[in-house]
Amino acid sequence: MSSRTLPLLFINLGGEMLYILDQRLRAQNIPADKAKKVMNDIITTMFNKKFLEELFKPQELYSKKALRTVFDRLAHASIMRLNQASMDKLYDLMTMAFKYQVLLCPRPKDILLVSFNHMDAIKDFVKDTPSILGQVDETYQQLIEMYTPLCSGEFQLIRQTLLIFFQDMHIRVSIFLKDKVQNSNGRFVLPTSGPVPYGTQVPGLIRIFSCSGEEVGRLQFTNGGNYTGALREGSFEIFGDRVTKLGTNMYSVSRPVETHMSGTSKNSAQHAKVNTAPNPLAKEELNLLAKLMGGLEVQKSGNADSGFRVNLFATDEEEQEALISRPDELSYGVINIQATKDQQANAELAKIMGEFTESADQSPCSSSKGDDLLAMMDGL
Repeated sequence: MSSRTLPLLFINLGGEMLYILDQRLRAQNIPADKAKKVMNDIITTMFNKKFLEELFKPQELYSKKALRTVFDRLAHASIMRLNQASMDKLYDLMTMAFKYQVLLCPRPKDILLVSFNHMDAIKDFVKDTPSILGQVDETYQQLIEMYTPLCSGEFQLIRQTLLIFFQDMHIRVSIFLKDKVQNSNGRFVLPTSGPVPYGTQVPGLIRIFSCSGEEVGRLQFTNGGNYTGALREGSFEIFGDRVTKLGTNMYSVSRPVETHMSGTSKNSAQHAKVNTAPNPLAKEELNLLAKLMGGLEVQKSGNADSGFRVNLFATDEEEQEALISRPDELSYGVINIQATKDQQANAELAKIMGEFTESADQSPCSSSKGDDLLAMMDGL
């Protein structure tokens, strides 16, 4: 298990969440100013400096339930509200999209290019908001400094850690099913065609060498696929062509997206329950992260004029039906966040929360108390 996996998991899942929310805000004709405010508030919270400092520390992955709690807080960092069924669907779409991207990465190192594609899109969401843009640029630098020096073996360990995290998730997604890249059991179909990984050759040739290292013969074989030569390598700089399309917005062309529970989920219920149970260490770490992101239990806003609800289903009836029919093993629930009683820790958390106030005050959208990020989260 790699201790460097958490930042990549968080940034890629966060990027997928923003893609989905952007699409749903447009589909529900939410006024442009409110939609922009939601995106800005979530990105501001996601890229808070102190939060990222904790995130980038070497550490083990959180449990599925713990990570889901973090994204529940993140999705409700603004005036938007999601019912549990819509939040479940949002998280399912996020996780299955990134799982697909990890599986299709030609090289383990390309996971970093996928992350940069998400970062590029996030940067575009806030291109008109310089204060938030600075936070995003700092994260680019942290990613480059932490991950570009890593060898192929370390990236392979990160990829393996991610696939272990995703291995029991087999939610069927309509886009993947229609594109025939996912089977009816929720498992993905890996291609046997297309360009080979950068730095490799099309399979089909065996070279035979003598003890002295001289080539003495060649054998050809049928590779069973339709492979082509490798594309050029994508850019690992802040600006540049990533080459790969993995991690770009698959919702840019509007089409309905539905999720369905795989029939195999019931068979793996016991195994899934073991994996989703939060371990004490992860929960303690989550307590700090949740504090950084707003802390207290999410409650409904008393200001009905400023807040609004987003439904990831076509109708309220479909949303209610999804909530009722969801298998118990896939209902993550939310961990109850408890603030530490240590006074020194509380003082540090208060200082961090003060930084949230400062960042919200600097935002051009924060013209009143109702628009202040911290005030909104206190009023949840």
